[in-house]
Amino acid sequence: MAHVSAQHYTRLEQGRGSLPSRAVLGSLARALRLDDAQRRHLFALAGEAFSAPPGPPSDVPEHIHELIARLRDTAVLVLDAKYDVLAWNPLAAALIEDFSALPPRERNTLRRHFLHPDPTHGMVEDGHLGRLAVGHLRATAARYPDDAPTQQLVRDLRRGSLEFIRLWNTSEVIERRHQIKTFIHPAIGTIRLHSDMLGVPDRDQRVVLMTAEPGTPDETAIRLLSVIGTQRMGVAE
Repeated sequence: MAHVSAQHYTRLEQGRGSLPSRAVLGSLARALRLDDAQRRHLFALAGEAFSAPPGPPSDVPEHIHELIARLRDTAVLVLDAKYDVLAWNPLAAALIEDFSALPPRERNTLRRHFLHPDPTHGMVEDGHLGRLAVGHLRATAARYPDDAPTQQLVRDLRRGSLEFIRLWNTSEVIERRHQIKTFIHPAIGTIRLHSDMLGVPDRDQRVVLMTAEPGTPDETAIRLLSVIGTQRMGVAE
């Protein structure tokens, strides 16, 4: 997983031979799924100064994948700091989009919202979504000023969306962990869901959990979509 031979890794653990390079340390940290504190300690053991990653991390921790697998009646997305969709469950794919059918560059919720909106399918803008997301992206661009994909995303959005330019120029950075979101689905119709955002601090990622109010038509709709999503996954497999 770290692209290091077992023999070389054994020598490193035993303290024999030369110290590993920063590239090898980074690969080992990713393979061992170390958090920032553990990475910092690993680099210190090797006599190297620890530095934050140049761009938003894209490796989703295993325990987050396990969480997604357990939540069958909840639509789940994992987003990196620039709103790339890194992981999702079948219900999220049935509700929003089959992200596996998109090239990685297009698995970005900001590109979809500002550059490729679909009024017949997806989330309905309530006036808060754009402000919140653009504020997050502004903070991300400041944290990763040398990350080419992040800076390119900002340029693409500025070129292609007047709404994005307007929101970007307000210079707001706001935070909201809970929202009520409305979705339009071509087969199910309108669905209102609670949306809660959980942070993954050591990866600078967000887990978005979308659930229906119990005992409502929205809950019936989301259960039907869960069946559809599971069936699609079975056909794909």
